[in-house]
Amino acid sequence: MTTIVRRHLFGPGPTNPYPEATEGLARPLLGHLDPVFIDLMDETCERLRAVWDTRNARTLPLSATGSAGMEAAFVNTVRPGDVVVVAVNGLFGRRMCEVAARCGAEVVPVEHAWGSPVDPERVLAAHSNPSIVAAVHAETSTGVCSDIAELGDAVHGASDALLLVDAVTSIGGVELRADDWGIDVGYAGTQKCLGVAPGLAPFTISDRAFERRVERPRSWYLDLGLLGGYVGEAGTNASGGARTYHHTAPVAMVSSLHDGLGRILDEGLDNVWARHAEAGEALRNGLEGLGLELFAEKGYRLPNLTTVKVPDGVDSAAVRRKLLERYDIEIGAGVGDYAASVWRIGLMGPNASPDAVALILSALAETLGR
Repeated sequence: MTTIVRRHLFGPGPTNPYPEATEGLARPLLGHLDPVFIDLMDETCERLRAVWDTRNARTLPLSATGSAGMEAAFVNTVRPGDVVVVAVNGLFGRRMCEVAARCGAEVVPVEHAWGSPVDPERVLAAHSNPSIVAAVHAETSTGVCSDIAELGDAVHGASDALLLVDAVTSIGGVELRADDWGIDVGYAGTQKCLGVAPGLAPFTISDRAFERRVERPRSWYLDLGLLGGYVGEAGTNASGGARTYHHTAPVAMVSSLHDGLGRILDEGLDNVWARHAEAGEALRNGLEGLGLELFAEKGYRLPNLTTVKVPDGVDSAAVRRKLLERYDIEIGAGVGDYAASVWRIGLMGPNASPDAVALILSALAETLGR
């Protein structure tokens, strides 16, 4: 049998989970229609509203990873021929274009240099009357955080378009305010700053967007109209009441998310954001102290995912391999054209701590020294 070792997961995700999330996995298993589990699901949805900072009734954990969250966002809102403007400043903006195109959209990509944030003026100028404007809040491929509040003001001030946002790497790590920023459709993942294992996609959709949804989307599994009848929608289903069967929910994962979110909310979102910010600043300062150059544009660098340029003459893969072999530390390579020239170092969830910063800096300094 393969020996499973404990790794320090300092890459772009998944991260090491909060202990509370791990304990949630070990709870006694319940049926997915058990009244006790329905109560747990209801409370999990309420906790998701808190971390999204939204009052959206339809806020729920989709039974799939963040990529399925992206699929659900587009398949439920895009009709053939709809114009979808996508701000592209990294891999996941490009992936949005691909998913929207498969739904039959007329995709208008607005290309930005990788490492730079989204420019709302350029996005707004790309088309006079789009159905949807889509952007990534925290671009996992580059370590850049874009100003979604500014983008939301621009979009809603100039058109009736829906604002669709990828918050996979931002949720639970940096400020995120779905209602105040005008996010109509948002999706995320559990495996990053929420400190839960991969497997669920926290999702939210506004009433405005839901009213404009595709009535019979091409995906039965991700049909939000059907999912609402099972998961329940705030104010429409009494806790423990009858629900429409849709699919067998991953009950252990929902339990884990429930407890992980409880851990975050007990600490307080503002405190969690501040902890990630402090860890990110300490890491950036330490990396520059080692003579390394940061990749993402200054002023827009994510605190929870730092991108750093691989020094000339250094074998990126060899360094990552040595970190894994000697220290059980995982960091990520870059992607696309930057696969061998950038490292991605994540300090997410419980790893946003001074101890983690000290460990990665000392291990990286020793490995580079060799």
